[in-house]
Amino acid sequence: MKKLILLLMLFPILGFGNDKKIPSKIKDVTVYLSGAQIYRKAQCTLSEGTNELVFSGLSSKIEESSIQISGLQAVSILSMSYDLNYLEKSEGNPQVKKWEDEIIQTQHEITMLKNLIAGLEEEEKVITTNRMVSTDNQALDLEKVKEISKYYRERITAIKNEVFRTNLKINKFNLEIGTLRKQLAEVNNAPEEEQGELTITFDAPIAANLDLSISYLVRDAGWIPNYDIKSKKLNAPIDLSYKAHVYQKTGKNWDNVNVTLSTGNPNMNVNKPNLGAKYLNFVSRYAKQQRPSAKKKGYAYNPTVRKVIGTIVDESGSPLPGATVIVKGTSNGTQTDFDGNFSLDVISGKELVISYIGQKTQELPIYSSVINAQLETDAAALDEVVVVGYGTSKSSSVSSVLQGKVSGVQISHSSGSSGAINDIRIRGNSSFQRAQQPLYIVDGVPLEGFGEGDLDENEIQSMEVLKGAESSALYGSRGVNGIVVITTKKSSIQDDLTNTKFVIKKTYSIVSDGDITAIEINTFKLSAEYEYFAAPLINENVFLTATLKDWEKYQLLPGEANVYFEGGYAGKTNLDPFTVKKEMTLSLGIDPGITVTRKQQRNFKSKSFTGSNRTLDRVYDLEVKNSKSLAIDLKLMDRIPISQNKEIKVDDVEPQTAEYNKKTGLLTWNMKLNSQESKKESFSFQVKYPRGRYISL
Repeated sequence: MKKLILLLMLFPILGFGNDKKIPSKIKDVTVYLSGAQIYRKAQCTLSEGTNELVFSGLSSKIEESSIQISGLQAVSILSMSYDLNYLEKSEGNPQVKKWEDEIIQTQHEITMLKNLIAGLEEEEKVITTNRMVSTDNQALDLEKVKEISKYYRERITAIKNEVFRTNLKINKFNLEIGTLRKQLAEVNNAPEEEQGELTITFDAPIAANLDLSISYLVRDAGWIPNYDIKSKKLNAPIDLSYKAHVYQKTGKNWDNVNVTLSTGNPNMNVNKPNLGAKYLNFVSRYAKQQRPSAKKKGYAYNPTVRKVIGTIVDESGSPLPGATVIVKGTSNGTQTDFDGNFSLDVISGKELVISYIGQKTQELPIYSSVINAQLETDAAALDEVVVVGYGTSKSSSVSSVLQGKVSGVQISHSSGSSGAINDIRIRGNSSFQRAQQPLYIVDGVPLEGFGEGDLDENEIQSMEVLKGAESSALYGSRGVNGIVVITTKKSSIQDDLTNTKFVIKKTYSIVSDGDITAIEINTFKLSAEYEYFAAPLINENVFLTATLKDWEKYQLLPGEANVYFEGGYAGKTNLDPFTVKKEMTLSLGIDPGITVTRKQQRNFKSKSFTGSNRTLDRVYDLEVKNSKSLAIDLKLMDRIPISQNKEIKVDDVEPQTAEYNKKTGLLTWNMKLNSQESKKESFSFQVKYPRGRYISL
């Protein structure tokens, strides 16, 4: 009987002896615009037969249907289940435990101080209750009364002072606890307590040691395209830094992982649309019109945006005052002002709905803190502007990349073996041989003794040569023979059939707190054509623009851009390749050194009425002044209205010196203004329409 009882006690151990928890580590992460693919590594030992293993410490945000296991060798999987364990807490910042202990210790201190106050208050009650200075049996003389009164006064005062000082200490401790709790809230950001667990039952024909790879999709993660646009001076190349703002709140930290950024989005509906026949019949005049076709995907929701500003215009570019901008699915909205501008705090929601009477409603994801929209029925053709792109050379070495690709550089080949070091000369500096090579700066770090073959040509993103005073000003005598500035690639590009992947070369740690981790995808040096632009009909400011082309090869996505010009921050703009057909024009900010005015002449004669028609004559004067110390190129634009009704006629168009596009009505002046020079231009037109009707010019 005893043996049977012992056997029954051992049965659970024998029956479940192969059940154990297996640790795993995140090695690689592919981050999509929304969501992420996690790749974990785990090692386990299986005995012959059935083995049930539990892979613990996983995210609680796993898409269960996406779990994949590889590295099984001859082992097969009998069953697999994913569950949540609410008893194990999420891993977090190592400081969290310390802060929690400090809060507990401080609370203990507060409790002890409160006990001290309670004791002092009890003592005060005893003194107050027993402060009679005389009894029925004896009378106290005056000196005795003074002595007792003094004692009461001093002791009560001491008690109240002690209580006051103790309360100050309690208040100080409460402030410390409040600060610690705020820090915890920032780190944890509403942490998930539950942990994911993957239970797998294996069938092993023989005992085996496995190196398993576990992959799965997770929610609450993604990346947001972001750019830094820098220009040192007018007519200098544009430095475009392509960055990713990566966030994740999956409940598990990604420590020193290999990161790949994908332009794909696994959460999108990828089913192809079905187009059927369209049958016409009479319907109510108030019947809802068919929804417009879905636009190209690529605008990714940005969860960090808390406030959106922008301008809403119509298809002609005129501002739409009173347009409604509302966060989809909420009552949070606003209207544009007289200039079409709006500002909206975003508390919740992911999309903006923009509407205006007579215009097509537009829905846009909240992808940036600056969102401009043009409500129109047909996309207007974009003006083409010439720009020169900058590409990476396909030559075989650093010297051959420099040869013929970077101005001011001469390369001579040493005799001997094919691997001999080249002699390099930068024109404008003193001649130098192998012992007098230029100073190489690679990713901002000066490298002494840099030679041929030290850097693979495929790793080079761009090169720039500095010489003369410019090189000496930066590095003194070290730059006397010139400087070669090399920027290396931060990622490699993989073009798949449906998306592009950026494989980041260095590892990153991304904490599960929802905060942004900035990852540089690559930097590009682009040639640009600078031009000032003014359209005083819409905006009386003069904008500096830089026009680029060949931008398609860089796989850019719509995103927010920080603009820096001449070492200063110029503001934010949007970089949206989806709205550009050929050349891309970027706004670098407003230049107050150039002014433009637009005035309507009022000293002209005109017949207000001719028969049943009314006639309006319009003459406008434009004046531009360049107050800068250098000459500039300026594109000045205005327009003449186009009639959409046969009863409205636009006649006597006089564009004067402007280029006039009859199809669009746009007027363009391409000006060159010297320093302190002013120029005046004008144009006129006449409009006739029936008396008693109204038009808006």
